[in-house]
Amino acid sequence: MIPVAGFEGRTVAVFGLARTGLAAARALVAGGAQVALWDENASAREAAEAEGFQLTDLSKADWSRFAALMLSPGVPLTHPTPHWTVQCARDAGVEILGDIELFARTVNAAPEHKRPKIVAITGTNGKSTTTALVGHICAAAGRDTRIGGNIGVGVLGLEPMHGGAVYVLEMSSYQLDLTSSLKPNVSILLNVSPDHLDRHGGMAGYVAAKRRVLLNQGKGDTAVIGVDDTWGQQICTEITAANRRTIVPISASKAMGRGVYALQGVLYDATGERAAEMVDLNRARSLPGRHNWQNAAAAYAAAKGLGIAKEEAAEHLLTFPGLAHRMETVMQLGRVRFVNDSKATNTDAARQALSSYPKVYWIAGGRAKEGGIDDLADLFPRVAKAYLVGEAQAHFAETLKGRVPAMQCGTIEAAVVQAYADALVTGQEAIVLLSPACASFDQFADFEERGEAFRKVVRRVVEAVNTKGAA
Repeated sequence: MIPVAGFEGRTVAVFGLARTGLAAARALVAGGAQVALWDENASAREAAEAEGFQLTDLSKADWSRFAALMLSPGVPLTHPTPHWTVQCARDAGVEILGDIELFARTVNAAPEHKRPKIVAITGTNGKSTTTALVGHICAAAGRDTRIGGNIGVGVLGLEPMHGGAVYVLEMSSYQLDLTSSLKPNVSILLNVSPDHLDRHGGMAGYVAAKRRVLLNQGKGDTAVIGVDDTWGQQICTEITAANRRTIVPISASKAMGRGVYALQGVLYDATGERAAEMVDLNRARSLPGRHNWQNAAAAYAAAKGLGIAKEEAAEHLLTFPGLAHRMETVMQLGRVRFVNDSKATNTDAARQALSSYPKVYWIAGGRAKEGGIDDLADLFPRVAKAYLVGEAQAHFAETLKGRVPAMQCGTIEAAVVQAYADALVTGQEAIVLLSPACASFDQFADFEERGEAFRKVVRRVVEAVNTKGAA
């Protein structure tokens, strides 16, 4: 745990008592603050009480006594409408912040020689893989590395800081909206495409939130920016004009005169006088596809920004074990491979998976994002058959009608069983791919639970086939 500095003897309201909120409450208390905790969910309140916390109904509280509101990132700050706690805080002149901001203020309050290195990573897609990949390179290079934020452990639940530590933090747009004083040594903005527009009031608000990862950097810091989309290109141009930090453009689609790029899976470093071939990423089994080449380019550039030798950074890319639920091979049964890409909660993420295989038996569906799967039409020829689940199944079936054979299966279990049966009869190598292009909330708590459900069904199918074969 990282004790929070700056609120000693004062009371901080904490709303939202899931992983982030409880970690923040513990860290605030450890730093000498008092906390007033509340959540609208009874089970969350019970969990807090089980830890020994006293609850305060914030809807009836005197907000003038609070030094700040620690708001969990899942709670609306501005759109569609501000949460009632946000309005209470504003009416009382109470500042609103998140757990990353608490961490940032604690770092900034420490003597310079005790401040850790910070790598802050965001993007519409790829941020979890890139976060894990940067952490892997740093740890393999002998750095005392802590990985967290929007992935794994909340930032305040990580081990206490010291001057030799490296914190590698994934940051969502929701977290960035609540962050103002973080000073990353390395910032990574992978890509920007429409997502969470309801929470940011449109694309302008979403882009503004994402670019906050670049705030407060100065001389000696590094900004790594993906330039394979229009928004990334524009942001890179704008901050290059400011000329305050080292800027490293990255691309997985084109050669550049300056930056780090990957072409056909080969990573090039063009940050010096001439481009140098660094590593063939086709040898990295856990980094298939162009989107992962972009992740690798970002991680390599970040490692260099931290002072890790370029040859060492390139070497460690090849030993990355991969992440669960991100194009994860779960099992192989004969010629049929089952791939879990449950993290693909939007069409951009599903595009990355579909683009990585020549032919797939595609399991898709859930709670659809705006636009459905219309913008994946150019990849429909790669789909041998689609198996549709959840709320979106009827809508997706209509989109695919006349273009892709499709079945409305309802559940992941039914989809896996049918997809395996169809793939098996071809007698050829086949990929059964769960890449939903949807949120999971119609049937599951989150994408992790959805991915685990896929794994369990695949294991049952494999055990059933093996048992039948043994008999």
